[in-house]
Amino acid sequence: MNNILRRHVLLLTVATVLFSTVPVSNSIPFILFHGIGDKCSGGVGNFTQLLSNLSGSPGSCMEIGNGEAASWLMPLMHQASVACEKVKMMKELSQGYNIVAQSQGNLVARGLIEFCDDAPPVINYVSLGGPHAGIAEIPKCSSGPFCAIAEALMKLEIYNDFVQDHFAPSGYVKIPGEITKYLEHSKYLPKLNNERPEERNSTIKDRFMSLHNLVLVMFQNDTTLVPKETSWFGYYTDDSFDSLLSTQQTKLYREDWIGLKALDDVGKVKFVNVSGDHLMIEYKDVVKYVVPYLMQTSL
Repeated sequence: MNNILRRHVLLLTVATVLFSTVPVSNSIPFILFHGIGDKCSGGVGNFTQLLSNLSGSPGSCMEIGNGEAASWLMPLMHQASVACEKVKMMKELSQGYNIVAQSQGNLVARGLIEFCDDAPPVINYVSLGGPHAGIAEIPKCSSGPFCAIAEALMKLEIYNDFVQDHFAPSGYVKIPGEITKYLEHSKYLPKLNNERPEERNSTIKDRFMSLHNLVLVMFQNDTTLVPKETSWFGYYTDDSFDSLLSTQQTKLYREDWIGLKALDDVGKVKFVNVSGDHLMIEYKDVVKYVVPYLMQTSL
């Protein structure tokens, strides 16, 4: 988490002194998934506590591996498998739970929802800046031990098996003009989004459609996700960076590969546009768009 975002989270946390609520004993718990290059301690931990204070619901940040390193270097399918096993061991989630996810953490969260067998149900899912339809550029990092590794891997063919197995973001890089390579060699997003016709899986769709509410938050000034509309499942056309498809124009939506259209048709999808850069959500928007979906006390 960068310094600006850390200060932003600190201000949000201070705000809970005035606006915190009393925990409700029968509230549905929630778990939070952080983004790439982050960990559950520090600012993310503060944000998790803020959401718990405001909603009155017990919440925890779910760490995958050792946090920062795993977020960069552990393949997303493995991350989703780790999350799956952890969730099934948490007795407090057995009757159902909510999810809040940040950035790349959304792809772990969705893998948990779609691929995890015999898991407790996810009730509401709030996505903050999630690269759901992929990204056309690798997320940049400015410092830290994993930048050099990331830069080295980025110089290789992104759809190379080695890169796919050792560089988490490669699992959702979707480059216009290279869609054939993407469908053939990308090891995560095509499966998550049911993109391969010969492998289309009705179970994935059924599990995604079981959500009570799906809140997709896009940040208006987001330059980390390219394009930012991927937060709403919008994306470029297959062959050009110059033409952008809205959510409703994509084949994923029109042909309903994962049940997004079905959820939308019954009013269970909320497309939210907030000001600010990537994950820089204001307190008022947290209260308006996140907290209400964590306050449920019964199924």
